Amino acid sequence: MSLNPIQKQTLMSAYQIHETDTGSADLQVAILTERIVQLTSHLKKNPKDHASRRGLLKMIGRRRRLLAYIKDKSFNRYQDLIKRLGIRR
Repeated sequence: MSLNPIQKQTLMSAYQIHETDTGSADLQVAILTERIVQLTSHLKKNPKDHASRRGLLKMIGRRRRLLAYIKDKSFNRYQDLIKRLGIRR
């Protein structure tokens, strides 16, 4: 499950820190979150797809580590990001 270019461009414009930003931690978390949502819906329809489930767990772990990095660098930025993505509470 990958994002099409239009979805990715929309996420980039919404979560970029500056206009030439293509890989900041905030943007990576936003893209991973969208992929996680898509893959979760896929797994609801296909519960025996264990390879995709493993990929989902790897993405969740990567997102968790990126969020921990953002939290260490700037707690306010972390709180803003999780509120905008709606991933906690």
